[in-house]
Amino acid sequence: MSMQHTKPLIVMALPQESRGLLERAGAEVLYTGVGKVNAAVALARRLAEMRCTGAAQPLVVNLGTAGSRTIPAHTLVACNRFAQRDMDVSGLGFAPGVTPFDETPAVLEFPGVVTHLPQVLCSTADSFATHLHEVAGDVVDMEAFALARVCLAENARFACVKYITDGADSDSATHWEAALDNAARAFVTVYETLDKSE
Repeated sequence: MSMQHTKPLIVMALPQESRGLLERAGAEVLYTGVGKVNAAVALARRLAEMRCTGAAQPLVVNLGTAGSRTIPAHTLVACNRFAQRDMDVSGLGFAPGVTPFDETPAVLEFPGVVTHLPQVLCSTADSFATHLHEVAGDVVDMEAFALARVCLAENARFACVKYITDGADSDSATHWEAALDNAARAFVTVYETLDKSE
């Protein structure tokens, strides 16, 4: 039986991050909304729907924007490791990032898919990182860890590419908004590379 070509499932938080360009390029895009809960619910539901209809499970690819205090703005990176920067149960003796009584590792790691880009650690939290926030990891976002966790639970392949929009500092909001057009164009280039390789 021959393998069917399955398009990658592109997962993004907001339509503002794609500007409609990915749809015009033929991508199947799932917009989850902002934050870990919305991301996990939306992706789990989509994968369950696909399973119920007998559809082949695609490569799940999170394309999105992120901040970084070490990587320059307007850089594309591939995230292959994921942590939660807002999971802190140190009051009960657990290390920051560790979910109590859960066998899942604190840092999730996936094989590299977009290997021509730098492979980095993405730190996820339900907060928009500014100068007031401690930042662990190479880049910070609000959804990737949750998406990675769903893919781990569902035994799905997962890849993540982030466009660095800001320095995770006091100017983050302004820089994020200004970088969205460039980010959307960069995501189309990434998608076209993925779609050919699948």
